[in-house]
Amino acid sequence: MKILAIDTATEACSAALLWNDEILVQEQIAPQAHTRLILPMVQAVLSDAQASLNQLDAIAFGRGPGSFTGVRIGIGAAQGLAYGAGVPLIAVSTLQMLAQGLYRRQQIETVVSAIDARMNEIYLGAYALKNSTMCPMIEEAVIHPQDAVTYLSSVQAQCVAAGASGTGFTAYTDLAAQLQLQPQSDSEADNLPWAQDMLPAAQLAFANKEYCDPAEATPVYLRDKVTWKKLPGRE
Repeated sequence: MKILAIDTATEACSAALLWNDEILVQEQIAPQAHTRLILPMVQAVLSDAQASLNQLDAIAFGRGPGSFTGVRIGIGAAQGLAYGAGVPLIAVSTLQMLAQGLYRRQQIETVVSAIDARMNEIYLGAYALKNSTMCPMIEEAVIHPQDAVTYLSSVQAQCVAAGASGTGFTAYTDLAAQLQLQPQSDSEADNLPWAQDMLPAAQLAFANKEYCDPAEATPVYLRDKVTWKKLPGRE
């Protein structure tokens, strides 16, 4: 299987290429530089594999939640590449990527992911391992940190001593303890989503034919109207 994955939804910018049994990566923490970096990263992983876009089976992209601008950059780049290659797109959640990344690094099989959504809110999701892929246990949401315990109550038993990953936990340092999770890593890189952690979900989606035409690719913001509410006169 040959899948290119790209993500620009947060401060991280990354591309990863699954080329049969090999995974090639380009990764950088680069706020405000995604537009400049993502296409050279794609070219670098393709060059390392001595591959071309038209040899791909599919392209996966980080659909959000995350930065509004970052999500748009990622989906735009993915659409342009997919049109050029004539391949379908696969959307993968950034929260799911965080969970997959923690499993990759520490083999933790149950993970609560949280991304700082600003405005005293977090994007929140909970995932459990199934056939090497982190799968959602609840619907993703944007909530106030103090509501996280209640929101996760339906999966509380599964989440006791689960892993914690994401900037939501570094922004709200007591949140992991409130949720009875393992302490999160203090490393900035460990709390950001990376394209290589899209690949397990993307492979599963491709095998199940869960992909779409580039024109139908849809970002997930979880709070689509938030920017309008912040503009003067549009509260």
